[in-house]
Amino acid sequence: MANLNSLFTFLILIVSISVPSSLSQPTNNSVCNGILITYVFNLGYPIPPFLLPSDSTNQPYRFQSTLTVLNTGLEEFKSWRVFVKFQHREFLVSASNAVLADGTSLPVDVSNGTILAGFPVTDLKSAVQTAGDYNQMQARVELVGTQYGIGAPAVPLPSTITLGNDGFLCSSSPSTNQGNNETRVCCFKDSSVTSNITTTLDDEGLLPRQDGDLSIMYDVIKSYDSNYLAQVTISNHNPIGRLEYWHLRWDWMRGEFIYAMRGAYPFIIDTRDCIFGPQGQHYLDLDFSTALNCERRPTIIDLPLARTNDTNLGMIPFCCRNGTILPPSMDLRRSKSVFQMQVYKMPPDLNRTQLIPPRNWKINDTHNPDYQCGQPIPVSPSLFPDPSGLPTESSAIASWQVVCNITHSKSEIPKCCVSFSSFFNDSVVPCNTCACGCNNNPSNVCSATTPGLPLPPEALLLPFENRTKKALDFADRKKRDVPNPLPCGDNCGVSINWHLLSDYRGGWTARMTLFNWGETGFEDWFAAVQLDKAMPGFEKVYSFNGSALSGSNNSIYIQGLPGLNYLLEERDGHNPKKDPRVPGTQQSVISFTKKNTPGINVARGDGFPSKVYFNGEECSLPKILPNNAPPGIGSTITVFSFSLALLLRLFLQL
Repeated sequence: MANLNSLFTFLILIVSISVPSSLSQPTNNSVCNGILITYVFNLGYPIPPFLLPSDSTNQPYRFQSTLTVLNTGLEEFKSWRVFVKFQHREFLVSASNAVLADGTSLPVDVSNGTILAGFPVTDLKSAVQTAGDYNQMQARVELVGTQYGIGAPAVPLPSTITLGNDGFLCSSSPSTNQGNNETRVCCFKDSSVTSNITTTLDDEGLLPRQDGDLSIMYDVIKSYDSNYLAQVTISNHNPIGRLEYWHLRWDWMRGEFIYAMRGAYPFIIDTRDCIFGPQGQHYLDLDFSTALNCERRPTIIDLPLARTNDTNLGMIPFCCRNGTILPPSMDLRRSKSVFQMQVYKMPPDLNRTQLIPPRNWKINDTHNPDYQCGQPIPVSPSLFPDPSGLPTESSAIASWQVVCNITHSKSEIPKCCVSFSSFFNDSVVPCNTCACGCNNNPSNVCSATTPGLPLPPEALLLPFENRTKKALDFADRKKRDVPNPLPCGDNCGVSINWHLLSDYRGGWTARMTLFNWGETGFEDWFAAVQLDKAMPGFEKVYSFNGSALSGSNNSIYIQGLPGLNYLLEERDGHNPKKDPRVPGTQQSVISFTKKNTPGINVARGDGFPSKVYFNGEECSLPKILPNNAPPGIGSTITVFSFSLALLLRLFLQL
């Protein structure tokens, strides 16, 4: 019996030694049959500058933490993402085995929280698939950064940790009790979600393509041991989104560099990092004088239209648009941009099957809102028409999708504004004061908060600096008080006047006038007008091309007719010595019926838009409407409407 007990003890010892250390952790692992997230605070100490105790809340500290993501479920977990809600003004300096999911490069301020995504390992296999191999089931991220005001013995833990992937439910916010340096969160699939884009895989075990305002496809179409040919496709999916002179950036993560390109070009031709770096030491026989860019974070720009048929730089379908990408509702063929590039790799990736896309993508342009892009997600290989002309398709070797969405900050300043007017009132409600920001010219004393003065209709055709006399005379005739100082201008490059033209028993009409006060004209301009109650009665736009906006039940999509789709810039008047400058102008009447909108009150507000967009930018709208019409008012074209229309015709003839 003693020998049997000794043998049993020996077997237990062998089993305990054979089990990985992570399997011998507390039983919390076993009760989480999903995704277990663990955050451990390892170390923290003060760093310069060293402040007085009275200013301890601003004392910076270095922190070192470990984030662990463990797949304890039955299925492989694709493209893991974890949201960490920091709460001590953290500044993240480094994160091993992860990148920021929004494409931001480190170091970066993460005081409002951030989403970490796996890199280079994006997927976590299950214990069933690996026989319990934690090296394949788990991602371990070492975080290093700076925080403020929390020193020993306090333990600064995040206020919230959860999965950034859709379709999961996580346990309640973690505890932040002092003395406890660890937080554990268990996440599991939400059974109420029957179909989820981030967890439902296709037949090849890859995530399906996702939706967004903009998508970028990174397709490898040829692969060799040392380099590969990639095709990048930027596709616009937002019905009113637009890019002008786009700039595309990313981070190479493995020492790659761009040797050649067609359809686009680096903003800076620079190979110094290759010549003096490891690339030059490895590729001794490569002619770097013909290479294009060796920056870790290159900036790519589109080529001008003249390069479309250039045999060296162009000849790529959908290339060379001078950085313009239009909405698909405006021109489907011009809603995407394509370019190709030859990418050289570095050891240890010198294998034709070792293909890793760049990370931290960012795209923006000169006029429109910024886009926030996610990290590339592997998807099923893209299919392309066979170049031989045969009715077949060729497949990419590997494909990744980057999804970008338009971001709007509260501090974002509009670039266009709207004024309101109507047939029942001879006053124009002008654009809001400083609608597009206020200039800080000390010699121009004006009020940035006082509402704009009501204007006579002809004043809309004058630059703001030439309106003062007309506005004061108009106020004097109307016996209105004039503030001192006078309100500042709107400072908008584009202004739009929405004029309620008529209102009768069976319908009503509005007139929309565009004014370009800038120094640059707008080719292929477009606008969108949101009418919350009136849209079912929309009939026709007469001098523009107008239709119901695709995917919306309350908006009209408007663009210039063929040959009339260019909104001119501001220019000199007929006699520059005495005439003010003249804005580029276009105008059209829009008609509506009341048959499909019973009870609509056009004059009381239903005939005015709730939102207006120009070239994808949301415009500033007045805070008030024209004075309400008296009861029983009928259809009429007033002196206001006639005078403005007549003046516009005269200006357009100049």
